[in-house]
Amino acid sequence: MLQVGVIGVLGVLFAVQFKSGKSEYAVYISVAVSLLLFGCMLERLRDAVDSLGRIGNYIKVDQRFFGTMMKMIGITYLAEFSSGICKDAGYQSIASQIEIFSKLTILAMGLPILQTLLEVMTGFLG
Repeated sequence: MLQVGVIGVLGVLFAVQFKSGKSEYAVYISVAVSLLLFGCMLERLRDAVDSLGRIGNYIKVDQRFFGTMMKMIGITYLAEFSSGICKDAGYQSIASQIEIFSKLTILAMGLPILQTLLEVMTGFLG
């Protein structure tokens, strides 16, 4: 965690330094630091996915739902990541479109899970 914090702070300091002279370099530095932090995060994410997989084996969850939930988490992270980069570059409208598209995608992916949940609840009640 300390590494991530140091990388982030140093990246911001470099970006601020370049922002007054050549603002495009600040965007490049921001993207590079973001990708570096993304690489650091992948190892932690792999551990979390493995742990969730083991939990899923104990609970006997349908693997389709587990896979869908992992895709939703991935879409959420990538949307936030790309939206943040667009906002840093000054493209708010593109960032908003990325966020809206990701929300609609997650909604569409979650509908089969909701349908199955409603079927199970109807089975219990009926």
